[in-house]
Amino acid sequence: MLSSCLLMSFLLPMLGTLLIAIFPESWSKKLALVTSLLGFALCIPLYFLFEGSPAGTFEGVWSFPWIPSFGIQFAIGVDGFSLPLVLLSQLMLPVAILASWKESKNPKLFMACYLLLSAFMIGTFLATDLFLFYVFWEAMLIPMILLIGIWGSQERIYAALKFFLFTFAGSLLMLFAVLAVVFSYKTQTGALSFDLNQLMKVSLSAEPLLWGLSLRDLVFWGFTLAFLVKVPLFPLHTWLPDAHVQAPTGGSILLAAVLLKMGTYGLLRFSIPFGGASFDHFVPVLAILSLIGLLYGAFVAFQQKDMKKLVAYSSVSHLGLVVLGICTQNESGLGGALIQNINHGLSTGALFFLVGFLYEQRHSRKFADYGGLAALIPWFSFFLVFVACSSMAVPGLNGFVGEVLILLGVFQKNIGWAAVAVLGVVFGAVYTLTLLRKVLFGPVTQAENKNLHDLGPRELIPLVILGILMVWIGLAPGFIMSKMKSSVDQYWKKPVTAEFRSELPQ
Repeated sequence: MLSSCLLMSFLLPMLGTLLIAIFPESWSKKLALVTSLLGFALCIPLYFLFEGSPAGTFEGVWSFPWIPSFGIQFAIGVDGFSLPLVLLSQLMLPVAILASWKESKNPKLFMACYLLLSAFMIGTFLATDLFLFYVFWEAMLIPMILLIGIWGSQERIYAALKFFLFTFAGSLLMLFAVLAVVFSYKTQTGALSFDLNQLMKVSLSAEPLLWGLSLRDLVFWGFTLAFLVKVPLFPLHTWLPDAHVQAPTGGSILLAAVLLKMGTYGLLRFSIPFGGASFDHFVPVLAILSLIGLLYGAFVAFQQKDMKKLVAYSSVSHLGLVVLGICTQNESGLGGALIQNINHGLSTGALFFLVGFLYEQRHSRKFADYGGLAALIPWFSFFLVFVACSSMAVPGLNGFVGEVLILLGVFQKNIGWAAVAVLGVVFGAVYTLTLLRKVLFGPVTQAENKNLHDLGPRELIPLVILGILMVWIGLAPGFIMSKMKSSVDQYWKKPVTAEFRSELPQ
């Protein structure tokens, strides 16, 4: 039953894309929304059918031979790391579609890009075959580049090209790592396979090979650099603000809420298991880059005069904290990083939704064009304050749970890291409060703002759902953390690669 739900999660948006291609253009948005809502409905059986697999094992596995001569299968499955991200993907797709409801430029292709992007994102999280993972990882580029390059703002071509170059460069490094793992496994076992459960048995050489780095080090960095581009971690972050600012609102929502999480997911699924001791050796480097990103993102966000750029740079800061949680190498930090992945998706996705709502009416994201909106559009103001509180980790809301767990883990690992991390969290509150002050309060200085209309049902319904989840996770985080618990508990105690080493020929 679980395997059928997983397969439907991937196939539904593909089917929706086909229907959009067949039916008249006027049906496109409705077909896309219905498809996304059906996918969202699948979250319920997915949640209850998943039992909580230990690290390194998958539930609901479904596979068939794809390219048997190379040991490649179309194989999917889910565990405590991937399930929350699949659920998040299903939730944010209808939000993105509703945010772009008034788009009139080629709606067929526009909505098809959303559905294809969703299918490839979900496929990336579900793939248990390394070749299949790489295919989905690369395929995701196509609809995202089209969304930015066709429906973006004035500098959309530049932003789309920059996004492609950064991501594709990382993908080439990942391809080297994939091939190194696969052929090392073939050398040791005599078999060619891309199956993750089999490849975890490989033992990569620790002998110096190039520039003092071993094959294991090179594989670790091949995977890691590709994933850090996607996070994005300082100094590989420069594509993100351009992509966010130029992308249509729905594209920014999916980019922030889901695509960035593919980076942190990849670190946990591939970099650390295959890297092994290399991760232990280089973890201070990753931690320092995370801390720099945390502070730098917050500082640059504070300097912005554009709302969308502020929210974009806030992601650099927030995701720096998530990577730092992974660097703690303890259960508290890892659990906090996983739940904060979800929290960031909810809060930042909602912030982009609200900024897009204003831009849709005023065609401006500049702080100078706003002020005093609390007296003019109260429902918008309420939700902006509410979502900002979630982003600032106010107790009782979801952001607080993730940040506290990460900071507890960081304190256990390194007190110096913790001091810097706390400072970054404080700076996060500063730029968020600045956003609220400049947009909502003070005198109404622009006459055009008096004609703004408040949130309607199309905006209120997704915001209410996101708000309920923010409160639910803030007050009862166990409902989602229980699904991650088994994977988190065993991840550091029993390294995923170590348990298989004795099975290999010496």
